[in-house]
Amino acid sequence: MKKFFKEFKEFAFKSNVMALAVGVIIGGALQRVVSSLVENIISPIVEPFTGKTFEQLTANVFGIPLKYGAFITSIMDFLIIALIVFMLVKGVNKLTSLKKSEESPEPRKCPFCMTALHEKATRCPSCTSEVPAEPSDSPENAQA
Repeated sequence: MKKFFKEFKEFAFKSNVMALAVGVIIGGALQRVVSSLVENIISPIVEPFTGKTFEQLTANVFGIPLKYGAFITSIMDFLIIALIVFMLVKGVNKLTSLKKSEESPEPRKCPFCMTALHEKATRCPSCTSEVPAEPSDSPENAQA
């Protein structure tokens, strides 16, 4: 039983599990905010044009009331949340790509066959062409 709790503790407190838990909690809160936005702000704006709020829009098909207004509300909730998540992911990807571009400069390429070269290479491993060494800011090259 001790081993079980130890394994559970290791699993539950890993950073990816904690991040997932935080994401679910924040997602639930975001869903409530967006639902409130649609029900309390967007739906009343539509009411003067339709005479009803989205929640009141229904159609009777063979005596069965279909609440298509509630469905429209759910679609609007989804689209707004999807847009927010898209913008967040796009922003995080942009920051990640900026960080990566600062960390690693673009590798040298052979001017003849465009194969990636090691920074100290003087000959291309693919086409065997001699490749001029890149000038660097090192003190050895400055004295030469």
